[in-house]
Formats: sequence, structure tokens, C-alpha cells
Amino acid sequence: MLGILEIEHILPKAAGGSDDEENLWLACRLCNSYKGTQTHARDPMTNRNTKLFNPRQQKWSRHFTWINNGTHVAGLTVCGRATVLALQLNNPYAVTVRQAWISAGWHPPIED
Repeated sequence: MLGILEIEHILPKAAGGSDDEENLWLACRLCNSYKGTQTHARDPMTNRNTKLFNPRQQKWSRHFTWINNGTHVAGLTVCGRATVLALQLNNPYAVTVRQAWISAGWHPPIED
């Protein structure tokens, strides 16, 4: 369920990742379940296989932007586009929740 956060392993334990803090991040349960053990995905524009976005090492605004008044995430880079598809960031549930957050004035977040 979106909105409930859980600890995600950036490099999944099944792929050799550790429980060290630098390998952990908060993610919504739905996105984390879509990620599973994936570490790479294919960019739909270039067909290039690339690493998924790493929030500990990469800046969100470099790889993603909000579109459709903030209801959808669009990838700006090979990594961003591949991550949007692999984690299904625009699944119907996520979009519906974002619409409610927008109505409440909570979304999209303000970038620094």
C-alpha cells in the first residue's frame, strides 16, 4: 500500500546487499514490491540496460520530474526512465493517492 513506508535494500540482499545503513532507504511498500530483487532495468527510449536509481548516491531532480500537474513521475535520464518502469511509479494506485495529496496541498514536494 502506498503511504506505508518500509525499509528497502538499495542493493537487494539476494544480490549481495547488506543491512548497513548506506544500503537502506525508506520506500513505499508497493514500489518496493515492484522492485523485488531488480538492480537494473531497460530504458524504453534507448533500450539500454541500466542500474536503477540510487537515492543515496543520485539526486532525484536530475533523473525525474513531475508531470500531469504532479500526478505522474517522468524519467529524464536513462536511469530515470528505467526506474519509472521497473518500479511502476505511475501505477493507478500511486496516481490516485497523488491526486488526493495534491487536493490536500501536500504534493508535489518543493525542491531545494
